[in-house]
Amino acid sequence: MSNELEAFIEYISVTRALSKKSVEAYRSDLELIENELRRSLISIDSATLLKFLSQYSNKRTLNRKLSCVNTFFDFCYKSQFAQEHTKLKFAKIPKLLPKFLTYDQIQNALELIDRSRWIGLRDYALILFLYATGVRISECLELSMGDIEGEWLHIRHAKGEKERIVPIAPVAIDAIGKYLEASKYDKEYVWCNYKGTKLSRISAYKITQKYLNVSPHVLRHSYASSLISGGADLRVVQELLGHSSLLTTQIYTHIQKQDLKETVQVCHPMA
Repeated sequence: MSNELEAFIEYISVTRALSKKSVEAYRSDLELIENELRRSLISIDSATLLKFLSQYSNKRTLNRKLSCVNTFFDFCYKSQFAQEHTKLKFAKIPKLLPKFLTYDQIQNALELIDRSRWIGLRDYALILFLYATGVRISECLELSMGDIEGEWLHIRHAKGEKERIVPIAPVAIDAIGKYLEASKYDKEYVWCNYKGTKLSRISAYKITQKYLNVSPHVLRHSYASSLISGGADLRVVQELLGHSSLLTTQIYTHIQKQDLKETVQVCHPMA
């Protein structure tokens, strides 16, 4: 690892206080480039870098790599390790509307779950909880009962280590209570597998796939979509989802536009 890269890793770890996962992602991506091209990152010209990164055909993966490199170059310029402020252009990605489920679709799936055993109660409570709170699956799996304070959920293990508090529907709290009452395990985490150990992301994915044929993240989209359809302000949704930028939340504005279009089609005599 070059001296500049080592200084950058220390900067994002200490000064910016990024999460361990974020720091490791930066380290892995940038160290790979130095190792493959066998020289310090700061000495590599833009053309060589772009040629190396062009091996990533997936544009989202490519842009993640480019973001790492640009953040590093920005640090080097501000730290006077480099005289020029190099910035590589991102690949253009067509905007895809987020997939989401309607309330009725989720309710219909919930009715099919066998709640005569604690595993079924867990699956029911998990799906209900994800839809009722809009949390990321990583945040969900870190949940302990101490994080539920009345009708509020304290999210302590948020992305970027930014804590937030969101309201949780009483029906979701009730479902969790019934699941825990039926479970024979008394563990630190709320969500556990049949062995009594912490539920994994893969297991959570299998649960939502089994009943809804979607990933857990689609329930987060469904939560946001339901709020927007109900008239919620975009900035409120941003706060509830824990988005650092409103631009991220704006992917849901298509729902507002669709609602407006349907209203005109139904109500306007010229529609």
